[in-house]
Amino acid sequence: MSVRIVPINDKASKKKFIKFPIRLYKDCPYYVPSLVLDELGTLDSEKNPAFDFCEQQLFLAYKDNKIVGRIAAIINHRSNEIWNQKHARFGFVDFIDDNEVVDALFSTAEEWARNKGMNAIQGPMGFTDLDHEGLLVFGYDRISTMATTYSYPYYKDQIERLGYEKDVDWHEFYIPVPEAVPERHQRIANIIANKYGLKLLKFKNLKQITPYVDKLFNLLNEAYAPLYGFVPLTQKQIDYYVKMYVPLLRWDIVSLIIKEDTDELVAFGIGMPSLSLALQKAGGKLFPTGWYYLLKALKFKSNKVIDLLLIGIAPEYQGKGVNAMIFNDFIPSAHKSGFHFAESNPELEQNNKVSALWDGFNAEHHKTRRAFTKKI
Repeated sequence: MSVRIVPINDKASKKKFIKFPIRLYKDCPYYVPSLVLDELGTLDSEKNPAFDFCEQQLFLAYKDNKIVGRIAAIINHRSNEIWNQKHARFGFVDFIDDNEVVDALFSTAEEWARNKGMNAIQGPMGFTDLDHEGLLVFGYDRISTMATTYSYPYYKDQIERLGYEKDVDWHEFYIPVPEAVPERHQRIANIIANKYGLKLLKFKNLKQITPYVDKLFNLLNEAYAPLYGFVPLTQKQIDYYVKMYVPLLRWDIVSLIIKEDTDELVAFGIGMPSLSLALQKAGGKLFPTGWYYLLKALKFKSNKVIDLLLIGIAPEYQGKGVNAMIFNDFIPSAHKSGFHFAESNPELEQNNKVSALWDGFNAEHHKTRRAFTKKI
C-alpha cells in the first residue's frame, strides 16, 4: 500500500503526532520522551506565543493504515526578517526506515514551504532556540537530555539521501564534577570580582529571584544574538518560559553575577538535575505516576547527573574570566548536592568561547547534533 500523508490540525490528531515517537522508540534505552502535555502546549497556537510570528503545518504519514512518520513544516517570520532570508524549517521529525515514507514526508513539507514563498528549508529546528533543534549524528549510545532528542542512525542517512547538507553542528560535553574548585578558577574569580566590582547572587526561593528574571532573559537575548538562527525572545515568550521552567529550578545550582554598584546583571549559569531517567519512567505522561518520578529526580540526592541548561555572559564581559566566578560557585554547590557529572546543552562547534569553558575539566565530547539545509 502506498504512503498517505495527512495534514493535521485538531487536538486528537496532534496527540497521535506527539505519541508516535514514543511508540517508535519503545525499545530504545537512549530515547527520552517529552511530556505529551508540554508538547501539546508547544504546538498550540493559542498557548505558545511563538505563533505571534510563526506558522506551522503538521503532517502524519500512514502506511497500511498505521502511522509511520511525522514532520512539522514551520516558518519563523521574525527569523527570516532578522537574517534576511526566506527559509522554512522542518522539525518534530520521526520516521521508520523506509525510503517511500521519508520521500513523502519531506516532499510534502518542501512543497508547503515553496507554496509559502520560501526558497530553502533547514532543520531539525523548532519555533525558537529553546525548542529541540539538531539531529543526533554522533553519540547514539548515550541517553538524551530533557532539552534534546534522540534519533536512530538511519535518520542521518535518509536525510542526506534527499540532498540535505550540513549547515551547522552543535557539540555536547559530559563533564566530571571536581571535588573542589581548581586553584586557577578560584584565583581568576577573585581577581575578576575585584577588578570589575562583581558580586555573586544566590537565591532561596522564587520571590527572591523574581526581580532578576526579566533581566536574565534580556541578557540571554543580548548574549545569544550572534548565534545561528537566534531570534530574541519577546516579553510574551519570556513570561511563557518563566511560567514553564522557573518553578522547576533548584536554587543551589542557579548562579547570577551582578555589577555591585548598579545591580546590572552581567552573567548567569543555570543547572537542573537530569530528568532523563524520570521522563523515561513517565513515558510521556504526568499522571498517574509521572509527577512522582519527576519530583524525585528534582529533589533528591540519588540523582548523580546535572544538566547545564543555560550560561550567558554579557558581550562586554566575554573572554574576561567571568565564567570562573560561576564555576567557583557551581562546583561546590553541585558537589554538595551529590552530583558527579554535568552534561552541557548543545553548543555550536564554532562557538569557541563556550567550548573553552570546559578546558581543564576532563570534558568528553560525547554527542554531536546537526542542522541540515536544502534549497527548494
